[in-house]
Amino acid sequence: MILSMNNISKIYNGKTILDNISMTIEDTDRIGLVGINGSGKTTLLNIITGAEEYETQSYPIEPVFSLSSDVNIGILRQNAGLDTESTIIDEVKKAFEKLFKVKEELRRIEKELQKPETIENEKYFSDISHNFSTLENYFRLNDGYIMDVNINIVLSGMGFPQETYKRRIKTLSGGEKTRLALAKLLLEKPDLLILDEPTNHLDFETIVWLENYLTGYKKALLIVSHDRYFLDRLTETTYEIERCKLNRYKGNYTRFTELKKERNERQLKEYNDQQREIADLEDFVARNLVRASTTKRAQSRQKKLESLEIIEKPIMQEKSSKIDFTYKIEPPFDILKVKNIDIAVGEGEKRKLLSSGVSFEIKRGEHLAIVGANGSGKTTLLKLLTKKLPCFKGTIEWGRNVRISYFDQENSQLHRSLTVIDEIHSRYPTMTDLEIRSLLGKVRLTGENVFKPVSVISGGERAKLCFALMMLEHANVLVLDEPTNHLDISTREVLEDALKTYSGTIIFVSHDRYLLDKLATKVCEITPDGVRFFAGGFADYQTYVAENAAAASIQKENTDSTVSEEKQNKQTAYRSKEQRAKDAQNRLTIKSLEAKISVLHERLDALQHEISHDNLDYETLTEKCAEIDSVKIMIDEKTEEWLSISEELE
Repeated sequence: MILSMNNISKIYNGKTILDNISMTIEDTDRIGLVGINGSGKTTLLNIITGAEEYETQSYPIEPVFSLSSDVNIGILRQNAGLDTESTIIDEVKKAFEKLFKVKEELRRIEKELQKPETIENEKYFSDISHNFSTLENYFRLNDGYIMDVNINIVLSGMGFPQETYKRRIKTLSGGEKTRLALAKLLLEKPDLLILDEPTNHLDFETIVWLENYLTGYKKALLIVSHDRYFLDRLTETTYEIERCKLNRYKGNYTRFTELKKERNERQLKEYNDQQREIADLEDFVARNLVRASTTKRAQSRQKKLESLEIIEKPIMQEKSSKIDFTYKIEPPFDILKVKNIDIAVGEGEKRKLLSSGVSFEIKRGEHLAIVGANGSGKTTLLKLLTKKLPCFKGTIEWGRNVRISYFDQENSQLHRSLTVIDEIHSRYPTMTDLEIRSLLGKVRLTGENVFKPVSVISGGERAKLCFALMMLEHANVLVLDEPTNHLDISTREVLEDALKTYSGTIIFVSHDRYLLDKLATKVCEITPDGVRFFAGGFADYQTYVAENAAAASIQKENTDSTVSEEKQNKQTAYRSKEQRAKDAQNRLTIKSLEAKISVLHERLDALQHEISHDNLDYETLTEKCAEIDSVKIMIDEKTEEWLSISEELE
């Protein structure tokens, strides 16, 4: 067991955040932690990592926090700290500081073992030989011999090719720094890996790579994420914080939603049944306690009331937002025609062409999902379509009676100096305060929040304000740029339902695969090689991409094999009979050398094991050490011979 918590509470300024919660984490647990924004997830992570203290109350039950000794906890937070003066490669190598120290110690012991005075001192030789074996075993088990390989694998997977290794961290963007911090954390391989919104700033390819990598992670995982696809693939247990309580469910996120619904329905039925029973008992007591003929029965009912173990009303789903997009004017069947436009960023000499000659059409009721790597031009395309950016080449033609409502992921259309309620007043001056507050209440912007400046409310609250404004616009075309960013899971699900029931046309960019899977009827992929369109939903697109990648890989292997064979045939045609005979002999020699080298390595391992674990006398120990030196020399000689012959064959 890594961690055990019982009856842990946390109070801020008199407000309870966590109320007597309990949690256990075993060595290989894969846990998802969910809850609405502000429910206490970050507070719980801080308590687990020791960044915050829990309450030390002894009533009603004393809290217990037990963390196993020597457990290494690694946590990824947003804007994780890095040494900005360091290079990418130097920073990730810090993940192997302990292994590098072990490597240096192994080299020191090797030199010490070769000294005559060490060999003559039987006990000292035995002690340091044992130490060498222990350290070498630790080094090997922790992949010390393949550190460079692992670094390359993880950095490549997180979007850092080798040509970027020497870049200073201070030159990286915020998203790149987060990805680098995650790469470093993965290489550290902590006993408990805590990931707080790890898919932020990652494109599809990197998210899929991360999922595949973490699928093989052998230690404990604790993940906080709004990415329900990610949770479904990687977690086996779900903890939910709800109204200061922590509830455990067996299963991934999808299973959790099913179990929670069943649990709430069952508890609500039990609660209602008991409430009816209590009402009947109280009514009987009230009517019969003063009557002499029924006093005893009334007293009996009263005792039963007093002995009842009261069932608390279950915590049902929090009141959800009510987002509803409608329109009044029916658009034509042909919504949009795009012909031969360029997708580019920047101006003048700094203008960078991302894709050229883009053409497509959108029909009424279609839901077009635009996907692609970060920086591929997805947002730029949306801004071109909505005329937020000028179109210098080609044409963008919207149908008549088309009304567009645009959701900007930066919420740049909002006036940061205005209050939430005044933001709507400035656009719809005839609306009363009551009407505006009623609208804001639908998206769960209530109380004092409506009088706060737009600049100080959270990203999720700004998104909800944008949705409220969009509801007033009654557009028949919605253009959405990352609409689920900053939203908690419950609000995402409300938005998904609203968009699914919307009968108009939707063009959207999103990294939320749940939203893509539920909403898309057509997919546009922007790549460095151009723009491709796929009929069908996001799942169909993923299947096509996977099959296409597999086919391309097979074709490349076949091509490489054909080229290699043709090259070999050409070389062979020019060789003399004697040269071909010599090559054949060299191949036989190489196979023989490989077999001998393998046997020598086995003998070396056996000898090192013997001197480390057997109680040998001085004479035998000296003989074994001499044989080790001899075997090493033979390995070097055979390896050198193998390399020489291999070069002749190339």
